[in-house]
Amino acid sequence: MPLEGENPPPLRRYFAAGMTARVIDIGIAAAVFAGTVALVAAAGDGVDAPALVLAALASLPLIARRRAPLETFVVTALASTALAAVATPEGPPLGPTLALYWAAQAGGRERRTLITAAVLLVAHAAAGGLARDAFPGTELLFGIAVWGGAWLAGDRTRLRRERMAELEERAARAEREAERERRLAAAEERARIARDLHDSAGHAINVILVHAGLGRMRSGNPEFETIEQVARETMDEIDQMVGALRDEPRDGVEPPPGLAALPRLVERHRAAGLDITLTADGERPPLPGPVDRAAYRILQEALTNAARHGAGSAEVTLGFDHGVRLTVSNPVKPDGTASGGGHGVIGMRERAASLGGTLEAAEREGRFELSARLP
Repeated sequence: MPLEGENPPPLRRYFAAGMTARVIDIGIAAAVFAGTVALVAAAGDGVDAPALVLAALASLPLIARRRAPLETFVVTALASTALAAVATPEGPPLGPTLALYWAAQAGGRERRTLITAAVLLVAHAAAGGLARDAFPGTELLFGIAVWGGAWLAGDRTRLRRERMAELEERAARAEREAERERRLAAAEERARIARDLHDSAGHAINVILVHAGLGRMRSGNPEFETIEQVARETMDEIDQMVGALRDEPRDGVEPPPGLAALPRLVERHRAAGLDITLTADGERPPLPGPVDRAAYRILQEALTNAARHGAGSAEVTLGFDHGVRLTVSNPVKPDGTASGGGHGVIGMRERAASLGGTLEAAEREGRFELSARLP
């Protein structure tokens, strides 16, 4: 059983709705049967077995009104015609009148339904006239009024329902078009941001690249070569990201780096003066692309923070156990601390959370420790 406040499964709701509809139809048919028997009894001739059977045939088929509305009308009208010939009940034929209303409400075969109703109306009036041994003028006019009203009511209900469905479809179409316009506007804004990013960041990195090249040529210091390499790789990554933002198809574009590029990242930081100790617990299994890239980006940001805010060393530990475990620990400079509340740590934590993982960062006993787990 579903818990309190929990929605039942769709299949159970479907059967529950079907059961409710069947109970309603059975109740309507039983009420019409009782009303038809009462009309026969009101005629004063009593209710014998044939009249009781015909009254049942003129009302109980209403149980099938949802599946076969026109067929239900034909059966009930024929039975009511026979009942009018043998028992002459007082009042209108209840079963066929309701069946005609639902047949008109169902729609789809309007012309056939109208022709069938006209033929059965003439037959019903003729049967009543023969039973009374008189011309069925009154029965015919009364039948036209009753069945015509039932037909018009059912047809108006069908038209109103179709108009409501059309209005709902128009509203849904308008909402889809509005959503498409919002997406187009977002795509245009994304392209504009991509152009601005490429222009501003690309210009700044190119300046760094040029000055690093001049410094290497003049001084021969290998650290300038590391700066050049980092600048070129950063420009390549910016080009790839900008191309993705612009939805530009680019053949031969390398995917963003993953843990396979970790040795190069470590060597780059070592060349910049950061003493890194790298420990791997187990062999690296094949990882999904998002997890692989997220692990690399977290380590990249953590080592950058260690180089900027740390005391010159860092310990990196990798573990693979139903996911990826990352730990980066570095001593804090004596004149400053790293609280873990910067935007870099926030970005790493959001990156881990987007994959269902966790990331914790805090300073403990003079060391800043960052621990992440990606499932």
